[in-house]
Amino acid sequence: MKKFLLPVFACMALAACNNDDNAINQDIDYSKLPQEFPFSTLKTLNGVNIINGGFGSGATAHPTQKGEFYVITDRGPNVAYSNGIKILVPDFTPTIMHFKINASGNIEVIKYIKLKNPSGQPITGLPNPVGMGSTGEIAYAADGSVLGTDNYGLDSESIVAAKDGTFWVSDEYGPHIVHYSADGVELERISPIGVNTGTRKLPAVFAKRRPNRGMEGMCMTPDGKTLVGTMQSTMYVPTKALATNTTLTRIVTFDLATGQTKQYLYRQDGGASDSVCDITPISNTEFLVIERDGNFGSVGGLKKVYRINLANASDVSGTDLTAVDGMKINGKTLEQSTWDEINAAGLKPATKTLAVDLVAKIGYEHDKFEGIVYLGNNKLAVFNDDDFGVADDGNGNPKTKTLPKTGKQDKGEMYIVDIQ
Repeated sequence: MKKFLLPVFACMALAACNNDDNAINQDIDYSKLPQEFPFSTLKTLNGVNIINGGFGSGATAHPTQKGEFYVITDRGPNVAYSNGIKILVPDFTPTIMHFKINASGNIEVIKYIKLKNPSGQPITGLPNPVGMGSTGEIAYAADGSVLGTDNYGLDSESIVAAKDGTFWVSDEYGPHIVHYSADGVELERISPIGVNTGTRKLPAVFAKRRPNRGMEGMCMTPDGKTLVGTMQSTMYVPTKALATNTTLTRIVTFDLATGQTKQYLYRQDGGASDSVCDITPISNTEFLVIERDGNFGSVGGLKKVYRINLANASDVSGTDLTAVDGMKINGKTLEQSTWDEINAAGLKPATKTLAVDLVAKIGYEHDKFEGIVYLGNNKLAVFNDDDFGVADDGNGNPKTKTLPKTGKQDKGEMYIVDIQ
């Protein structure tokens, strides 16, 4: 078995959590951290090295093996272009990386798991066709030619490892919640009502997610019964122009046994350009949630984690889950309503308190942090998304993504931090 090293900044020696009790594993040796992962080059394009990174869009602890983690990529390296994006490696397959802290205290990759369609063929990160989760995304090749679509394509953003060895993955297309086997083969795809996949469904309103701002975060409650997903930003309900409450986003829960869903409101501190990213459980009702902007931490970026509670939050599902605009207040959608109007209707969002400001706490330098795992005892593992080491040059072409403080190419790291 080959051993690889992942770049890690560790504030102290800690251990991974057990999903039953989030207990710290005191016998794991973290003394050799930080360590650097030797990323290979996936492709070189116009002199830019696209690294085989991207791990950190989502993260989860192994449900039974202490000191082991899973991290996942998104759809692959891409940059903004015209009315869509350039997919720089069109045949890239979204991939799960399983790694552990071994007996020597080193981070060791156990295996890579590529995601596959129900027939066992590797999927791509290409957008879905109309009717299967598309909101009009257009994918281009590096030369500007139009690429096709993929019925099973995924812009994977979050991952849950279940005790039966399978995985649940959420994404920014559909939005979909997809169940994969231990080998990465699709078992079930759960999408909004009206999206032509699967029989179990999310409420129809979720199909109005903002393009490239789908179900950015997802976790499983410690009792193993419920998936909890966070939408990245305000959805376009009823339309982009009319969705004026840009600090409102939604949390959806999915009962794995019954398929029943519930919806809750979450109030962002930022606005339309900021993101609600990963979520990790503390208990069956209490969670930690990422809020961030797109700036690098070393130049004043917003990088915070909030402790939230759904225990007293209102279920805003309404009576008709097939309604494409969801619940309304005085004829207005929730996204059209002010927080004063929402409060006057007796609807309560999730409560929240600041758990940690990563910039203030540790001088966090990256622009993104998209994976978190609660380790128990107010300790948190944080993973950044390095975007495969590439950024947009402003003209629809890739450039090397560098950290402004050090000038080094951005690469994935894992941090361990104390939270309040």
